[in-house]
Amino acid sequence: MGTNAKPRILIIYTGGTIGMIENPDTGALQPFDFDHLIDNVPKIKMLKFTIDHVSTEPPIDSSDMVPENWQEIVRAIHDNYDRHDGFVVLHGTDTMAYTASALSFMLDGLNKPVIITGSQLPIGEVRTDGEENLITALQIAAARRKDGSPMVQEVAILFENYLWRGNRATKISADNFNAFKSNNYPSLAKIGLGIHFNHDALWCAAPGSKLNVKYEMDPNVIFLNLFPGLTEITLRHLLNTPGVKGVVLKSYGAGNGPSAQWFIDALSDAIQRGIVVLNVSQCVNGGVNTRRYVTGDRMAACGVVSGRDITSEAAITKMMYLFGLGLDSQTVAEALSTPIRGELSL
Repeated sequence: MGTNAKPRILIIYTGGTIGMIENPDTGALQPFDFDHLIDNVPKIKMLKFTIDHVSTEPPIDSSDMVPENWQEIVRAIHDNYDRHDGFVVLHGTDTMAYTASALSFMLDGLNKPVIITGSQLPIGEVRTDGEENLITALQIAAARRKDGSPMVQEVAILFENYLWRGNRATKISADNFNAFKSNNYPSLAKIGLGIHFNHDALWCAAPGSKLNVKYEMDPNVIFLNLFPGLTEITLRHLLNTPGVKGVVLKSYGAGNGPSAQWFIDALSDAIQRGIVVLNVSQCVNGGVNTRRYVTGDRMAACGVVSGRDITSEAAITKMMYLFGLGLDSQTVAEALSTPIRGELSL
């Protein structure tokens, strides 16, 4: 797009609260008709953008999101990539951070904005946050740098006052308009009277990068939450779940677990069978530091991979992505400790 060209943005509607509007006759919430988007959100006319839209079929509550839905979203982006300058994905909030993380891995070589947003109140309600989130997301998707390249060249979540890197964000509130936060990476932009980008935090795509979509996501992975009272029988049962290739172990604090020998033995046995175990912290701030305490050090010694400051959402979707590439366990384990889309800090 030239610096003076009219931005062309594609809205991809997947479902969620933002896509609901109240029927004036019955008062019931019903899906939004995006063929009449301008009529329902007249402020969009002021943007002077060319806006197209597609909807995933059928639109779903984000609690029903599965990897096949991610494939549908990335296919819509791939099929429309050359004709559009940016993309806005409308999505329910409950699994938004999972989708943002998954898309960041699946959209290899992305050099255009994919802005995911939604709302806590339907777009048809008087106090809705949906209208403002949608308009701001469109503005961010159209924003350019001085050289004419896209300001945002990654998957990001826009909600209320902040733009977050998609694979760094987590939903933190079920009822506040600022529903998302990234505790271990700064915001990409702050939204107030204007949109103020944090240029140092933004991803810069490699020069000449080309979109190379990876569709396959292997769902044979699980979360395993540590808790006081976890028994050896339960742990071994979970680690022996049929078909499981990888485990995201949600440990205490800086990556700690029980000091009992049976705990280490159970993890070691699973790793020797080829299961990948990734250690992430149950804390939303900070991350795994296996050298800080003996228990974390012992887990690392038996082959548990440190997830450092990665979010749980990014950890599980990155594992799906790597196994989806057909990589063996050792290669997956090595790749999990290396940032590929800015999802963790070295």
